[in-house]
Amino acid sequence: MANDISIMQKINHKLDPHEIASLGASLRAIEQKLLKQRRKEGYTKIWFQGEEPYFDVFFEFENEKIVWFQFTLRGKTVSWDIKRPELQTGNTNELCLDDVSFYAASKTIENDTQTDWEFIYLVKLILETRAEEEIFAKALALFKK
Repeated sequence: MANDISIMQKINHKLDPHEIASLGASLRAIEQKLLKQRRKEGYTKIWFQGEEPYFDVFFEFENEKIVWFQFTLRGKTVSWDIKRPELQTGNTNELCLDDVSFYAASKTIENDTQTDWEFIYLVKLILETRAEEEIFAKALALFKK
């Protein structure tokens, strides 16, 4: 990863440690019955939603191993897929003011042409606030690959 110290200094201008901790603490698991699950044995989806709009984390597991991950905050996203095992950043349409963006199921993502390392580092900091929980520890392992 790029120079962690310079990245941290830039990020600190956007979010202070208290706000980072508050975002992490606000993540709550959504009732499993609300998620459409694949009928495949050993496959599960888990969704966490934060207190502020446009803040959520999705996990897909196969036999307790992450196969897909997506973190969305304020119109930015970091995702990872086992088929392409590298972190990918992008932007969502959630902050656009058109008719389509009012429907939660219509979120689209446009991937960045260059990885946004500052945002990846911010996501890592937020996830670290919950590192004692197995699911978030597994997500953090994706940031070390």
